[in-house]
Amino acid sequence: MYRQNAWKNYSSSEEKEVMKFSEGYKNFLSASKTERLAVKESVKILEEKGFKNLEKVQSLKAGDKIYLVNKNKNVLAMVCGKRPLEEGLRILGAHIDSPRMDLKEHPIYEKNGFALGDTHYYGGIKKYQWVTIPLALHGVVCKKDGTSVEINIGEDEKDPVVGITDLLIHLSADQLTKTGAKVIEGENLDLTLGNKPLKGETKNAVKENVLSLLKKKYNIEEEDLISAEIEVVPAGKARDYGLDKSMVAGYGHDDRCCAYTSLMALTEISNPEVTSVCILVDKEEIGSVGATGAHSLFFENAIGRIASLLGCKHPILISRLALENSKMLSSDVSAAYDPLYANVSDPENSAYFANGIVFNKYTGARGKSGSNDANPEYYAWVRKAMDEAKVCWQNAELGKVDQGGGGTIAYILGNYNMNVIDAGIAVLNMHAPMEVVSKADLYEAYKGYVAFLKAE
Repeated sequence: MYRQNAWKNYSSSEEKEVMKFSEGYKNFLSASKTERLAVKESVKILEEKGFKNLEKVQSLKAGDKIYLVNKNKNVLAMVCGKRPLEEGLRILGAHIDSPRMDLKEHPIYEKNGFALGDTHYYGGIKKYQWVTIPLALHGVVCKKDGTSVEINIGEDEKDPVVGITDLLIHLSADQLTKTGAKVIEGENLDLTLGNKPLKGETKNAVKENVLSLLKKKYNIEEEDLISAEIEVVPAGKARDYGLDKSMVAGYGHDDRCCAYTSLMALTEISNPEVTSVCILVDKEEIGSVGATGAHSLFFENAIGRIASLLGCKHPILISRLALENSKMLSSDVSAAYDPLYANVSDPENSAYFANGIVFNKYTGARGKSGSNDANPEYYAWVRKAMDEAKVCWQNAELGKVDQGGGGTIAYILGNYNMNVIDAGIAVLNMHAPMEVVSKADLYEAYKGYVAFLKAE
């Protein structure tokens, strides 16, 4: 159903299903503030649905459900199909990292009676949006003895929160003459961690007091923070948004809304004709680089390993053929039409709330730079699958030509010569500490991903 408001088509029972589905998503989003936490929540869902860890599997056959975790930041989940692997896969691919700030390797310092946390922002953010809001710390500290300590400060109601200060309006005459890009500088995105000095004659007593608190709670030393990964994210749970509760507000919709709906769609698949896959990756917000980004060989290597466990005689060749003959939805979010900023959008080629899953034939910037630009033959196949399953869907571009741009992992998987198109959920306030999505779009994306995996 093309460009129709999904709410108008729901029966009362269907509307209850939408609300129920969104509750599960809100719980997932609240518990998945980092990619490591998203992996942990995803594995929990998969195991509850009967998926087994590939590391513990000796052989595979049609109908088997398996998952594989890479460095605690990627998940590959699969339901083995009846057809030979080389005939291709049905792939849903999303990313589970989101814009944020990271603590630097030497993060804690003292200045004028305050203990401060030095940060480096991650991904594309409007820096001024991150000041004067409650922030939480999540991550892991890896010690030289081989042990790791999980950090979680700011989510429990009894926890303190941290934050970044801003200049009071009364003294902001000079500050307010700066452009939005400069009104808050990156090196000024430092956290206020404390103001209470450690008792006794101690240099940097406020800093030392903060370190003593970390020592007491987590048994870590200052030096251990060098081999740590601590992310600074908005504190608090995802919430219903709007007086009608038709939307969800929270941190990290980009792209965990597509990760959740993709994962839940895969768990609905049993004994498929074509092997069905969900791949959740890291580092998309900084170029999909590194061992856990979409450019990594993890996915390719995993398919080769799976081919071997399925009994294929030439697993490397089979894996290459499987990837080349695959169909994929790059499950990533799209910019929602905002009536308050209508001038940056093309109304006829924009994504609208509650109009369903969004297909972007291309993203990129300016002259489609960095874009996958899906083949029309494949787009037609996808349209047919959506319409036959009565999924609400729409098409969009990322704003007006030359207004800006962005990218996804679609072109990376397209390098395998597979058919790929972007298919995701419209988001308001994208990359802000509080993003917003429509509950109807969440549900229609889930339905659309199921339809894709089942389509002939």
